[in-house]
Amino acid sequence: MTAVNFKVEVVPATTSHESIMERKPDGIFLSNGPGDPEQVSYAVENVKKLAGKIPLFGICLGHQILALALGGITYKLKYGHHGSNHPVQDIQTGKIEITSQNHNFAVKQKSIERSGFKVTHINLNDNTVEGMEHTELPVFSIQYHPEASPGPHDSLDLFKKFYTMIKEFS
Repeated sequence: MTAVNFKVEVVPATTSHESIMERKPDGIFLSNGPGDPEQVSYAVENVKKLAGKIPLFGICLGHQILALALGGITYKLKYGHHGSNHPVQDIQTGKIEITSQNHNFAVKQKSIERSGFKVTHINLNDNTVEGMEHTELPVFSIQYHPEASPGPHDSLDLFKKFYTMIKEFS
């Protein structure tokens, strides 16, 4: 994130949306984390209250929390995605990235499409949703780890996109 000139302040996942907004952030980055996204209902509730008020970018668990907060459904994968060689395609550009992943849950595609999201990235191994963008709100996310990309610059465009989204929202 610092590569695109963000000043980053890290807060605990349990920080209330009121406390977050008191800090007057330009955008909120929802990071990765362990486990079942439905077990972090406090984060889902906060994101519900933040969506539409400020740009949001989620990765991994943050991706799943965004889906749940805006009406999507998650489910447990049979084997999970682990390792640094998962091919993901950007549907809009056709570009394929080799990604690093470490999660056991995924977002159900039909549930997010009913929630105002469009799918932006797809896993080429099992066709699971790897990225989504809301059609009306300044919100997007990806399932993989762009900061740990095996191709060290493959995902830099995602951080630039977030930067642009913040500038346009301001």
